[in-house]
Parts: sequence; C-alpha cells; structure tokens
Amino acid sequence: MSADSWFESPADAGDRLDGAGYLADGATATTAYLAGALEKPLLVEGPAGVGKTELAKAVGRATGAALVRLQCYEGLDEARALYEWNYKKQLLRIQAAGDQEWEQTHDDVFTEEFLLTRPLLTAIRRDEPTVLLVDEVDKTDVEVEGLLLEILSDFQVTIPELGTISAVRRPYVVFTSNASRELSEALKRRCLFLHLDYPDAVREREIIVRQVPGLDERIARQVVETVGRLRELELKKAPSIAESVDWARTLVALEIGDLDEAAVARTLGVVLKHASDLDRAVKELRLG
Repeated sequence: MSADSWFESPADAGDRLDGAGYLADGATATTAYLAGALEKPLLVEGPAGVGKTELAKAVGRATGAALVRLQCYEGLDEARALYEWNYKKQLLRIQAAGDQEWEQTHDDVFTEEFLLTRPLLTAIRRDEPTVLLVDEVDKTDVEVEGLLLEILSDFQVTIPELGTISAVRRPYVVFTSNASRELSEALKRRCLFLHLDYPDAVREREIIVRQVPGLDERIARQVVETVGRLRELELKKAPSIAESVDWARTLVALEIGDLDEAAVARTLGVVLKHASDLDRAVKELRLG
C-alpha cells in the first residue's frame, strides 16, 4: 500500500471510516487522510473513552490493514517494545553444543530462530499494510519516547547480531495519549496532531443509535442527556462513549422504556465504576 492509497481524500477517509463503524467529523477525517498521505505519525490526544484507540482500529478495518498494538505502561522497556532474545532457548542450544567453539555457537544462537519480535519490530518487518497503534504513550518514560523517535525517524532497527532491518512498507502509525503527562516537543514535532473530546449531544446520539439496534430514539436522547450531566460532575472517571453505548444496550436488554430516576439508580453501575462516583451521582442527580 503506497503513501497515497491509504485514503484517496478526506471525504474518502470519512466515508470509509463510517463504513468501518467509526463516525468521524471533518477534522478527524482530514487528519486521518493526511497521516497516510504525508506518511507522518498521528498523535491523538484527549480524555479516556472518546474513541482514540478505536480510530486506529477503524483505519485498519477501513483499509484492510492488520493492526499491531503496543500497549504502553510505566516501566515499558526496549525488550518489551522492540525485541529480545529467547535466552532460555539459547541456553539449551549452548548446552547441547558441548565442546563446540564459542564463535560457531554464537553464530548458531543469535539467529532468527531465537529472536522474539515485539510490536515495534513486528510492524517494521511486515510487508503487508499495517496500522501500528502505540496506545497511551503518555504512560511510558521519556526514555521510551527517545526509542520511538529513533525508530520512527527512518523506520529501521539495528540488531547488532543480525544487522539493520528496514521497513519494506511503512506502517500507518497512531499514537494515543490521555494527556496524563506532557509529551516531548521532539515527538510532537514529528506527528500530526488531533484532539478528540466528548462529542456533542447530536453526534453522541447518532453513535449510540448506530451501535444499538432497536433502541428507541427517546431513550437515546435520555441516555445522552444523563451522561452529559454526569460528565459535568467532578468524577474520578467520567463516562466514556463506550459506556454510553453499554448503558443503551442495558436498557434495551432490560426492556426499560423510560430512563426515569428509578431506572437510572438501578442501572448506574453500567456507566460509573467507582463507589465515590456512584455516591456523588446519586446525590447530585437526586436519585431516591
């Protein structure tokens, strides 16, 4: 897949993402198109649950590309992100070699057979269309950002024992960040930037209706209105779009035709996952 064939235009990106189940606004469709056309990583930032990860997945579905995901976390290192050697298997080979000269044994154990590829190297080595999702990059250490910059600058990895491996086909790269810390300017400079926030009521209602077949339009409006009120409270975890959809599915499953105070109190655990948030919601929404 060449640089200009991820999407033909912003409009094409919007249509194909829509066909993949992702309702993208104009800015999202345009940025998704440019990330492919310019071969630049896309940094998507915003609160948890607004569709950042789902955008990368939708690009894969819309273009037929495989998704390779690197889930970031505190303490992530090069071995888990890039590659490592299968030391146990190497040790067994060394033991089996017996009195063999070390140089020959060395050449035997540092081969593809003993290489454990992690997401970054996997994405670079693939010759099929690939979406590389680096999820929640803000949870990593600054050192990992340096590793990402080094690799993504020319899409190649040098393994001392094997040599340099260059990408045959550049992956479509998406970084996501919940903005829990400020990312380096060096990383930001190399990326296109897209900020996603909670959608307005009209768009969220459209998303919910699409995702929940058989949902009454009135219930959809009530869900969106109530979720909007919940997001205005000082909660530990505001409801995500996915949780709005889950709530709507719950109401359909329970055959609830009116989201009144009793129904809200009965099902609120679907959208709020902390006891303190539940207590605050009950108090602020005056649920009996």
